[in-house]
Amino acid sequence: MLSKSVRAAALLFPGLLAGAFGYGAVNVLYAFREVPLDVRFTFHTALMRVNGPVMQALMGLAVLSTLILATRSKSWPRWIAASASALTFLSFLVTRFGNVPINQQIKRWAVGTPPSDYADILRRWELFHFTRTGCALLAFLLVIAVVVGSTRSHDDTRAPRPAAYNPSAEIPATAR
Repeated sequence: MLSKSVRAAALLFPGLLAGAFGYGAVNVLYAFREVPLDVRFTFHTALMRVNGPVMQALMGLAVLSTLILATRSKSWPRWIAASASALTFLSFLVTRFGNVPINQQIKRWAVGTPPSDYADILRRWELFHFTRTGCALLAFLLVIAVVVGSTRSHDDTRAPRPAAYNPSAEIPATAR
């Protein structure tokens, strides 16, 4: 049986990660497209400076919590939780080797001039962002499946409750 704290952490951190990436994909990204480039680059740089430590910590906690969930699970839930952990780690790798290098370029563009192919580079950043968002969301859904499955099997193994005593059930229907 998985402890409540393991289940809670495994739901909380991947859920926050998927939510943060999802918010960025649904709201921030489209807002970036609506503002002038200099505003986008300045805001993008400021956002990444603030997001950097927060998202790294959140990704680490999401990987760790799903890994603990996998090691404490048995049978098929172990493999699903391990897959969630791998997907969460993949979102970190995509961020580190896809988004972060482009963020460094955007930081230079905010104080200088973007290259002629900046639109292609921004599209690549968005592709990386949608990829990491998809990985985080799928990981969260897998964790939900493990936690709900473990909770359901725990409920099924409890001793059945005795039926409540109903004195009228002992009286034949014709005598009532």
